[in-house]
Amino acid sequence: MCGRITQYSQAVEYLFALDPQLSLVGGFDPSPIGRYNVPPQSRVQLLHQDEDGLRMEPVKWGYAPFWAQGKRPPAINARVETAATSKFFRDIWQTGRAIVPANGWYEWKKDEASPKIKQPYLIKRCGDEPLFMAALGQFQRGGALEPRDGDGFVIITASSDLGMIDIHDRRPVVLSPECALHWLDPELSPEEAEEIVLEHSLDVDKFDWYPVDRAVGNVRNDGAHLIKRISDPVL
Repeated sequence: MCGRITQYSQAVEYLFALDPQLSLVGGFDPSPIGRYNVPPQSRVQLLHQDEDGLRMEPVKWGYAPFWAQGKRPPAINARVETAATSKFFRDIWQTGRAIVPANGWYEWKKDEASPKIKQPYLIKRCGDEPLFMAALGQFQRGGALEPRDGDGFVIITASSDLGMIDIHDRRPVVLSPECALHWLDPELSPEEAEEIVLEHSLDVDKFDWYPVDRAVGNVRNDGAHLIKRISDPVL
């Protein structure tokens, strides 16, 4: 994890779930985002704190520091165990904390006897509540519309536990609204930020998961049909 997410609600729905009193600098598009199969390297709506307030803007999912660009593909995830101290991410740990508001994510369960056989699962909050995934990134400030070379973000991941590990051994760090707002606070120390993602990810029992159509494996496929439970999974 995490290699595919869903982000289909209206921006105001995510914002209201985070804090009903919040507002976004620059406003927002009132239309539903409507993306049911969001892949890496596409631009994803990202929440981040700016000097003049909270912004929600599209940023590329994938990041590499300037010295690593071209040497390997951009990272799409950062392991919570090492993100705060890794040379790869340490420059954005303090200044690039962000939140990916989402509705869920996909994982592929592999057949142990035949790993080429895979069944996708959708994982979401119980009750269909919005998800707030901890992220790190480099992005424009002050409402600049054009991204710079090197702009992008990664989703922070942790080990799975309980039943979710049967689907995949890693999962995104999903925070409560209160912890998500704390994570976004620019005054938060690096040590406090590390404690949040290490100690306060939502427990597995706050999630539901079920098998979905394998059509989600093709990034060209999109639409609400992809998040529907199927009754005949291969695994």
